[in-house]
Amino acid sequence: MMAGTWWLWVLGGLVLAGLELAVPGYFFLGFAAGAVLTGGLVALGIAGANTALTLVVFALLSGLAWGALRFVFGVAPRDVKIIRRDINED
Repeated sequence: MMAGTWWLWVLGGLVLAGLELAVPGYFFLGFAAGAVLTGGLVALGIAGANTALTLVVFALLSGLAWGALRFVFGVAPRDVKIIRRDINED
């Protein structure tokens, strides 16, 4: 049943990637990467055993993708920067 649904995961990932263009901030891009990777694993027959396992794989891959994006692109400029040392005291 799940073996034929790999293209739905890929399509969902592409929709989420398109949504990222409308709402920037790397929020939907992690989910998009997770969905596309999950679709690839389902197509290969690795993660398509049952729905619960597939959703767990999607959640893990989305979290890893979001963490990788955060690592590569860093903190957004609008985030608060905490200064722990006063440069005027040197």
